[in-house]
Amino acid sequence: MNGAPSRLPAGLLVSVRSAAEAEEAVAGGAAIIDVKEPARGPLGRADAAVAAAIAAAVAGRAAWTVACGELADGERALAEHLAAVVEACAAADVPVPAAFKAGPAGLSLDRWRAAHDRLAALVAGRGELVAVAYADWRAAATAEPDRLIAAAADAGAATMLIDTFDKSGAGLLEVAGIERVEAWVAAAGRLGLAMALAGRLSRGDVARVAGCGARIVGVRSAACEGGRMGQVSRGNVAALEGTLSAGVAVVDPARPCHSPEEIIP
Repeated sequence: MNGAPSRLPAGLLVSVRSAAEAEEAVAGGAAIIDVKEPARGPLGRADAAVAAAIAAAVAGRAAWTVACGELADGERALAEHLAAVVEACAAADVPVPAAFKAGPAGLSLDRWRAAHDRLAALVAGRGELVAVAYADWRAAATAEPDRLIAAAADAGAATMLIDTFDKSGAGLLEVAGIERVEAWVAAAGRLGLAMALAGRLSRGDVARVAGCGARIVGVRSAACEGGRMGQVSRGNVAALEGTLSAGVAVVDPARPCHSPEEIIP
């Protein structure tokens, strides 16, 4: 079972690749700013200097997190990257990230367990290590989310992210369907894990997953003008945040998920 509770606030997470995008995301009302370089993969890591510049732009107005790539890249390489981010933040006198994450692509369940444990030991005390599963797990050559959720709880994780690996393919709800997503959130909740959902979510998708009990909903493409490789817009972020807030506000505990028609006036 997991240990300490998640350090991350509930709400909308927006992945950004620059300080300018971070400003837009914060202005639009994002609760979490996630530093990512989308040209380097689904959880592509940005350079440490870029991360520190984004932290400076956020200036404590929101929590911020970093994507570190895939565990298969090597735990020492990921730990060294995080150390470089922390060092760059210290040099710039800005807050360090609240959490960081690395994907499970290319790893069997047993290999994921070992890699996750080694990384957790290497970075102990530097922030929350978020466990990750991919809804399109076959494309990522890794374990199913159901099995990774249980393994993450056993490993002491506090937060679980379910994302999509193939960013040129279908989104989370197309890959998994709303009922399976609901089941994943419920399973995580029973094990004490806070759930984050992401993966090419449209504004309508945000409305649908908002009623499933996820603590965090993550976006990039929907927050951008021009898609995933475009630029984050505060107007898009504000619209998404409003949709998410409306969805959460109407959750009926007896009916964990709601259709877009029930959520959006």
